[in-house]
Amino acid sequence: MSAGVVGAATSPVVRSVQMFVAAVQGGVPAVFDPAQQGRFALGAPPAGWVSLGTVLDVSRSAETSFAEVWSGTPAVVKTRGRAKVTAAVNCTFGAWSKLALLLSSGSQGMNLLRCGTSGGADDSGGTAESALPVLSGSTATVLVLAAGSNVRVGDAVAVDVDYAGATGAIGSGIAGMYLQSNTAVIGNVDYVRRVSLNVGRVVAVVTAAGATKVTLAAPLLAGAPAVGMKLAVLLGFTDRLGGSYAAEWSALFVMDGVQGDRVLVHYPRLQSAPGTGEVESSVAAGLERWRLRANFHALPVTDPNDGEAVLCFRSYLPAPMRTL
Repeated sequence: MSAGVVGAATSPVVRSVQMFVAAVQGGVPAVFDPAQQGRFALGAPPAGWVSLGTVLDVSRSAETSFAEVWSGTPAVVKTRGRAKVTAAVNCTFGAWSKLALLLSSGSQGMNLLRCGTSGGADDSGGTAESALPVLSGSTATVLVLAAGSNVRVGDAVAVDVDYAGATGAIGSGIAGMYLQSNTAVIGNVDYVRRVSLNVGRVVAVVTAAGATKVTLAAPLLAGAPAVGMKLAVLLGFTDRLGGSYAAEWSALFVMDGVQGDRVLVHYPRLQSAPGTGEVESSVAAGLERWRLRANFHALPVTDPNDGEAVLCFRSYLPAPMRTL
């Protein structure tokens, strides 16, 4: 028989805060169960969740106002109850990326697809060149194209289906847009690829046996390409201030303590708040770093365990053999 030694409780000491997001689609937020998924490996988040890496200057706020019930002569406060609950979270992204741009803008992000030799110019990207069909035998990291396809090592690409008039969630894997009306985009065959988050960086191109095989640096968010998907080379990303699309995301902030504890802060529903932009900091004489800053307001969900409306879940997973 052996006895364990229980150490004193501790406050978490962390090196960084990691952020993960999942799309809220059709008003349904992503579920994160800290009892079952709380100890997930940071490099392998639960299905549907995507890493944004390290975030800086995380600031959380929660405000509750109370209503008072007065009674008697003279009137005295008999009880108090919650009248309004609001919450917000702000953070600075450690790096610029397609997803960071989308989250910091709070609006619709677009891929700047490589333009063809003909077609008009547009403030969010002109007419794209013809997309390349992705052939059978492709995987999430190796795409099979027709021989002679104009794709080079170092290219960024978007892989998705032709737009065929659908409304609702648009984009494979994680929707990059929720389209309420298709009136303005009917006939724009590249619209899905223009808003898709299913993007990757080309690290190898090999032509053999009558086909071009394109290897990506990381697996596509949507996995192996579905039938009908096509590849478009993209030059970068753009987002817009305004528009009718209000992006909504589930977010998870993870803080790993150096002594084995973990703090999880889960917002099932976040929408961007006013004030989103960039922050500037000095790196050295004559050099300034620009980072993306995002501000969010929390929206409520109903906890099925007791039916309460809540904005955020904070979980603490203590290190083994620590006082509880």
